[in-house]
Amino acid sequence: MSNSKLTHVDTTGKAKMVDVGDKTDSARTAVASARVLVSPELMELLKNNALAKGDALAVARIAGIQAAKRTDQLIPLCHPLPISHLAIEIALSDAPTAVDIRAEAKTTYKTGVEMEALTAASVAALTIYDMGKAIDKGMVIEHIRLESKDGGKSGPWRREKK
Repeated sequence: MSNSKLTHVDTTGKAKMVDVGDKTDSARTAVASARVLVSPELMELLKNNALAKGDALAVARIAGIQAAKRTDQLIPLCHPLPISHLAIEIALSDAPTAVDIRAEAKTTYKTGVEMEALTAASVAALTIYDMGKAIDKGMVIEHIRLESKDGGKSGPWRREKK
């Protein structure tokens, strides 16, 4: 792939922060997801809010929101964004036993919120792991991915359903 397509790389191949100064603010939305595969024992505790550490789903939701607001401090070349909305939905699935996480981020700014949505989903998943690791050290965090984005020069994008 040519470096000309990579926005965070200069002509010599060195990493750089993208200059968004001349871009116009526009409404932007991104949705990301993650899944945490858990044991049936941990699933029962999550369903009954019976973990010794407390309400894992509520803590994961807040952790994801907090992380999204700090994305620029975690990912070196991300711009600080004025996030106008961030929502995290967490659902429990029985087949297989899993915690499904969906994070939606919105802003009106010069650059997109994909990284904020991905960070929110990732940290929410890591928080589920942290809250449940005393019961199930074998949890698997998988499928951290962008589901959709809207706004900006490149327009809408949707993950194809399979």
